[in-house]
Amino acid sequence: MLKKVNLPGTDLQVSELCYGTNMLGTAIDQPSANAILDRFVELGGNFLDTARSYGDWVPDAPAGASERAIGAWLKGRNRDDVVIATKGAQVDMRAGDWRNRVTPEDIASDLAESLDHLGVDTIDLYWLHADNPQAPVGPIMDALFAHQDAGKIRYIGASNWSPERIREANAYAASKGRQGFVASQTFWGLAAPEREASAAQGYQLYYEDGYQDIHAEGVTMIPYSAQSGGYFTKLAHGEAAVPDMLKARYNNPINAKRFEAVKAVAERHDASINDVVLGYLTNQPNTTVPIFGARSPEQIEDSVKAADLALSADELTKLRGE
Repeated sequence: MLKKVNLPGTDLQVSELCYGTNMLGTAIDQPSANAILDRFVELGGNFLDTARSYGDWVPDAPAGASERAIGAWLKGRNRDDVVIATKGAQVDMRAGDWRNRVTPEDIASDLAESLDHLGVDTIDLYWLHADNPQAPVGPIMDALFAHQDAGKIRYIGASNWSPERIREANAYAASKGRQGFVASQTFWGLAAPEREASAAQGYQLYYEDGYQDIHAEGVTMIPYSAQSGGYFTKLAHGEAAVPDMLKARYNNPINAKRFEAVKAVAERHDASINDVVLGYLTNQPNTTVPIFGARSPEQIEDSVKAADLALSADELTKLRGE
């Protein structure tokens, strides 16, 4: 069973793992989504991650398909039992609008649609899905504060923002007597990425490239790609089992050493490789709530086991290949 942890700086009590719902409403139909979400809740899960843009890459899917699937499932449930995180201000894939949409106007538009899709009055944790590094932080943060004051969002987080920009935004918030970003949704898993190939696939701003300090200062990390795309699990079945795109993303010499450490730790604890990969994050010294993926209730059950895995500081060091 998943235990609850306090999200520092908030009154949110969230499960140790967050379920990433990007496939709901598209690759995963509504009945299957209901079964997956039901099982997650039965096992102590309550933290869901989605986005206004999730599903928009499927032309014949409704806009905001993932949010709509969650909204349909929520009907008849106690809203207060679930902590909902969603993201806005991403490029609009459906409209082919590739401009940077981290603007007060686009945030307002996306937030309104998310509330409608989810069928809720308030979003517990609202992420900016992207940053506009050329834009001053002030108007962006002021827009988020206005939505908080209106009761539409409770807390705010930054996805794909650099540590420097998060610090800048939080300093601005403090100057206004407000709370800034309480969490960062950051690219982070045990497999170390090959930077150029990862960036070409849209994966950048890796945790180990500078987020450690703001993490230690109290900004919670809620990593995406927490399972590294299943890289180590697939590698255990041989190089041929690793898809070319995944192989390119993690074509980093340090991963050979990390893989040997994963296997050794898994054997020592009688755990799966997936357990160790997720356990590496849940056992971090600073609050870390990994986002994991699952396409079935059985995969939910498998990943939830990772939260029971207790790893020592020495094991975490060895898993990093140090």
